[in-house]
Amino acid sequence: MKLAIVTALLVLCAGANSAFADACSGRDHTGGTVAGGLLGGLLGGVFTKGNGAGIIGGALVGGLAGNAISRDMDCEDRPYAARSYNDSFHGQVGRRYEWRRGRNRGFIVTNREYYRGPRLCRDFTQVVYRRGREFDRDGTVCQRHDGEWEFL
Repeated sequence: MKLAIVTALLVLCAGANSAFADACSGRDHTGGTVAGGLLGGLLGGVFTKGNGAGIIGGALVGGLAGNAISRDMDCEDRPYAARSYNDSFHGQVGRRYEWRRGRNRGFIVTNREYYRGPRLCRDFTQVVYRRGREFDRDGTVCQRHDGEWEFL
């Protein structure tokens, strides 16, 4: 079991390095998809105590998220956007939180707040302007027990 965990972590770290390279290059997003899938599968396995369906479900969701993130935003833009996301998730619902880095810019608006069981959740819309193109995406985040926000 320990060997499997160590192997999974090594594969994950190797995949994560290529994901960052792919995301920053603006060319191929395979690395983002693979790294997201590996991380999602690993987390799905941990949270479901090795359940095969949990691993597969985590890998699918993680792969989709990794691909979407690496496609819409340059790596250099992410710290600027992250501040806006954090402000939006903790701020007033309906307020627009903007970010800018050179010609790239974007904003996020939290559309509604609600509870999903005991967890506080928020639906949001993000708009990113990168290299003269507009990328729109809707999403949901829910607060974990430690206070951090988790993208669903």
